[in-house]
Amino acid sequence: MDVWTAAQSIILGIVEGLTEFLPISSTGHQIVVADLLGFGGERFKAFNIIIQLGAILAVVWEFRRKIFDVVGGLATEPKARRFTVNLMLAFFPAVVLGVAFSDQIQEYLFNPITVALALVIGGVIMLWAEQREHVVRVEHVDAMRWSDALKIGCCQCLAMIPGTSRSGSTIIGGLLFGLSRQAATEFSFFLAMPTMVGAAFYSGFKYRHLFQASDVPVFALGFVVSFIFAMIAVRALLRFIANHSYAVFAWYRIAFGLLILATWAFGWVDWSSAQA
Repeated sequence: MDVWTAAQSIILGIVEGLTEFLPISSTGHQIVVADLLGFGGERFKAFNIIIQLGAILAVVWEFRRKIFDVVGGLATEPKARRFTVNLMLAFFPAVVLGVAFSDQIQEYLFNPITVALALVIGGVIMLWAEQREHVVRVEHVDAMRWSDALKIGCCQCLAMIPGTSRSGSTIIGGLLFGLSRQAATEFSFFLAMPTMVGAAFYSGFKYRHLFQASDVPVFALGFVVSFIFAMIAVRALLRFIANHSYAVFAWYRIAFGLLILATWAFGWVDWSSAQA
């Protein structure tokens, strides 16, 4: 592993870790940064699967106590069973649409221009959601109804468009459906676990021919870096939302999206052939 390859792995690991659970689209950032670094094509698909697992491991570790409580209480605790059913219901829509349309989405939408448009549109929607009157009906994830979970699961499907943000669509969806910021954010984190693990294993099997023994050091480095920075991002976000809205992330999305569009419009960066 040469120095440049190691640097690419570290940079992409940092990007994945910091953006996966923030409502700013990790996939969108990965597509843009990987293209700028020249780390694209088939190899990027395999690498991205590994570093996403690093990020999800961080959130599993952060919420390990809740996970143990739910698993341990499935046989005796109605609250644990209700929470599990809610996760399954929220997970289901993405499974159906992901299996049906993942190839078409990757072929036609995985490019920086689509990412930029989705970032801007998503940022505007996020600002609107934050400025409207927010009536809290559900203070904690354990108080969610099955219908709340299913609606948030449908919102998660929007994240199949790169640049939309899985966490952004589920968190803002939760706010619109009456969840508190804490409940919407925590449920987004929990929903990420089956969604990302399922997507990683599905993609891993589908693209198993892309994994080469020679790439193990590069992938392992990205995995570790992604885990560390995802842990930092998750803890920072949970502290941040205690006293702040998501408006700052909305403005960031809009500014970043407009920057990409400006570089394309003025010919500063050639995004025309960019493909993750």
